[in-house]
Amino acid sequence: MFHDRLDAAGQLAERLAACQGRQPLVLAIPRGAVPMARRIAERLGGDFDVVLVHKLCAPTQPELAVGSIDEHGWTYIAPFAASAGADAAYLAEEQGRQLQTLRRRRALYTPVRAPLAPAGRTVIVVDDGLATGATMVAALHTLREQQPARLLCAAPVASPEALRKIRPLADEVVCLLAPPGFQAVGQFYRNFPQIEDEEVIALLRG
Repeated sequence: MFHDRLDAAGQLAERLAACQGRQPLVLAIPRGAVPMARRIAERLGGDFDVVLVHKLCAPTQPELAVGSIDEHGWTYIAPFAASAGADAAYLAEEQGRQLQTLRRRRALYTPVRAPLAPAGRTVIVVDDGLATGATMVAALHTLREQQPARLLCAAPVASPEALRKIRPLADEVVCLLAPPGFQAVGQFYRNFPQIEDEEVIALLRG
């Protein structure tokens, strides 16, 4: 169990200590990972920003990701999407909804500056946990396209299935726990409050 996200971030920073001195770019998948990425960037002497991706929700199980989308519209569809009720028509609508969410977040989060460029840098993508791994797939894909020198994925906990999915997409994966009985990310935190947009904006401005 992690006490909270900052506890998990501190433990991840210890495992990422080899990145100190390289001025890594630490990117959070909003919203839960934003305070974590900020803490890791401070510990490693790096820069901090967000990578905007969003899961595509299953029709009757909004917590289940049947895919993901980045802010440019690139989409990953999970192999089980159809069996979860997400047919082509539903997925097209869901992609449109989540793309609008990402555009709204970009306008809120970085209204007066462009995202920090990952080209040629050591980039660490942080999430507070990987259930299906879908959003991390989209994050790693969109960042790989921007040619970082090295691309790392960092998460305190993940399902074994998610790890198998994302390992081929990153140069290194740092994960503290991958229990076979994984059910949900929140079960591994004593305190796991929802992070709101206002907190994200404050952290980015700070």
